[in-house]
Amino acid sequence: MTIAVTGTSGHLGRLVVESLLARGAAPADVVALARSTAKAADLAQRGVVVREADYDRPETLAPALDGVEVLVLVSGSAVGQRVRQHGAVIDAAKGAGVRRVVYTSAPHADTSPLILAPEHKATEELLAASGLTTTVLRNGWYTENYLPDVERARETGEIVASVGDGRVASASRADYAEAAAVVALATDGAHDDAVHELTGDVAWDFDELARTVTELLGRPVTYRSVEPEEQREALLAAGLDEGTAGFLVALDADTRAGLLAETTGVLAGLIGRPTTPLADGLRKGLKG
Repeated sequence: MTIAVTGTSGHLGRLVVESLLARGAAPADVVALARSTAKAADLAQRGVVVREADYDRPETLAPALDGVEVLVLVSGSAVGQRVRQHGAVIDAAKGAGVRRVVYTSAPHADTSPLILAPEHKATEELLAASGLTTTVLRNGWYTENYLPDVERARETGEIVASVGDGRVASASRADYAEAAAVVALATDGAHDDAVHELTGDVAWDFDELARTVTELLGRPVTYRSVEPEEQREALLAAGLDEGTAGFLVALDADTRAGLLAETTGVLAGLIGRPTTPLADGLRKGLKG
């Protein structure tokens, strides 16, 4: 069975390829799709098939998917462009005869007010309308998303956010990547047209995050809770544009509202082990 993975020059896509290989997939049966094949050259040296696939150049997509049976579509990172980009990949997959698409979505994308949800909801709708067999992995938050906060805390001794007492059930990218590999490799139909809500096992708050960062850095770190407008002004003063600052404030509002706090146990069930604890995920990210 030939499995292709998009975005393999990025963090999650690369980890999905590594998980496929670790779980016994033959390198020749794994197709690493990347906008820049040079960034995946080391995978080619290991026997993985590397092909160019650029979400913004649809002409590269059909050749990249030739002979592919299962496609892991790692969602793009260009906010505001993803529906168009994903639609081009879905069209190419349908034309190439791909049997199943595994898509990395967002928590409760079809119903959640999470600021990131609408593009994922639209992509899920495109998949449903395509007639392709699909598996939707609604990935929760990545622990590595907080690495910039750790680095700032190294200098300032603070983690500043407007999340209030909101909690986050994060897991490492490697956890989510392993789940994608498990699902992609399945041949029994158990995941056909399934939707999996994936979360970390433990929902932590930002006081816990600060204590964890204190241990990792070996210096005192505290969580300073601020109002959204204070956060927005600080982000603008740091040089961010209005759109980016507003987006980050909205993410904190989503956390404050509890949209990232659910723990489902599904991710641990898929990968056959507990999800990576917060401290371990951050520690590996700092090394990495």
